[in-house]
Amino acid sequence: MGGVIDLDRLLLVGAVVVIVAIVAARIGARAGLPSLLLFLGLGMVLGESGFGVRFDDADLARALGFGALVIILAEGGLTTRWADIRSSTLLALVLATVGIGISVGLMTAFGYYVLGLDLWIAVLLGAVTSPTDAAAVFSVLRHVPIPHALRGALEAESGLNDAPTVLLVSLASAVAIGQPTHGGVAGLVGLILLELAAGLAVGVGLGWLGVQILRRVALPSSGLYPLAALVWAVFAYGMGALVHASGFAAVYACALMLGNAQLPHRTATRSFVEGIGWIAQIGLFVMLGLLASPGRVTLYAVVVAVLAGVFLTFVARPLSVWVSAVGFRVPVRHQLFLSWAGLRGAVPIVLATIPLSEDVPGAVFLFDVVLVFVIVFTCLQAPTLPFVGRRLGLLDDRAASDVEVEVAPLDRISADLMQVRIPEGSRLAGVEIGELRLPQHTVVTLIIRGSQPFNPAPRERIRVGDELLVVTPTAQREVTEDRLRAIGRGGRLARWRDGGRAP
Repeated sequence: MGGVIDLDRLLLVGAVVVIVAIVAARIGARAGLPSLLLFLGLGMVLGESGFGVRFDDADLARALGFGALVIILAEGGLTTRWADIRSSTLLALVLATVGIGISVGLMTAFGYYVLGLDLWIAVLLGAVTSPTDAAAVFSVLRHVPIPHALRGALEAESGLNDAPTVLLVSLASAVAIGQPTHGGVAGLVGLILLELAAGLAVGVGLGWLGVQILRRVALPSSGLYPLAALVWAVFAYGMGALVHASGFAAVYACALMLGNAQLPHRTATRSFVEGIGWIAQIGLFVMLGLLASPGRVTLYAVVVAVLAGVFLTFVARPLSVWVSAVGFRVPVRHQLFLSWAGLRGAVPIVLATIPLSEDVPGAVFLFDVVLVFVIVFTCLQAPTLPFVGRRLGLLDDRAASDVEVEVAPLDRISADLMQVRIPEGSRLAGVEIGELRLPQHTVVTLIIRGSQPFNPAPRERIRVGDELLVVTPTAQREVTEDRLRAIGRGGRLARWRDGGRAP
């Protein structure tokens, strides 16, 4: 029957693509490359230049791309610890606004005066290449043991800078096809800041409401908690867009609040949203690979991409970081790493679909330039981050060895059961149970070592790989968790309230 979708074959092909993508993710991890580039290559192989799958609907690509970015930002917010980014939030906000503005301005001037591009293509090139990409930053930086504050600044920046750049690219595309905005540059800046602030307000408000609901509603299955958290964050995006605020800012702020609240099954939620985030990333990059056409890319597009990338990486990004960080007394070493770690990935390519769907003159050329730019400079920057961090003296082997804490409520006795895993490098290893100095009525009830569970004595020493079952009153859970993390970072002499630094 004509026009009927062969669901069986579609599911088979989809499963094969995801399996290949998962294998590619493993290869990318070993090579130090973001797996996202391998997903993009997989899409190109499946496309017209490879197996002949045709996909050229820019409007659909834009819609699907935005949907995937919403999931990726929700995953980023739900898995980011507020303690890691709290001290860097203001810096990240300045990088995501002032820094983006400086970078776009410099790139526009370079594209127009040096590369000879049409003015609005130069503006769009600057706008789509300036923001860092949440998917690339989350997937790469969480495996590089840099200080928490530095990683937090990069993660928060990548979560916040999508909001102003999406609006900027949309408005620039409208102007390029003869639909100017009112108020000129000042009006544009004001509108961007207004939508960003409104989006953050919507996200924080709905995040607070979501925390109250999830704390009080007893769901019939533990598997519903992760689903509820993710869907609520997506709901925040929809509400933000509905009131003409930044949906991207709303979803990230809402997810950040949910991910850091004292909710049941937080580790299960993290694992669930990471899996959904991987699916979103795989689908997004495979789709963008299908939309790309390597055979269409001209030598001129390659030259423009390389020159623009060199200017952005070695001039525009460092200057924007310096101007943004000058008021925060950020050390020069940190500024250099912030400059080099401004990874690009899905966001520039997705943003390039906006002028493509609006039929902006030169949009196809712009898409090709951005595609080459992302591939070349992500391959250059991502694998070298550990080397750069080490040369700058920034690698912190303890930064990636925090204890993992899973929590389940024990409703009948108003207590929580905490499952604590001791990773390699944690300074909890070697500490005696009696040295933990946990809050009153908090007890380490069981240690699981290998496959053997046992009730520990006060003189029992904790080892790497142990799993501790800790029962604590609900009111003391946050203090207990903070105490365990403090010892994990600072050792047995870590103070109670100083975040883990030894006296």
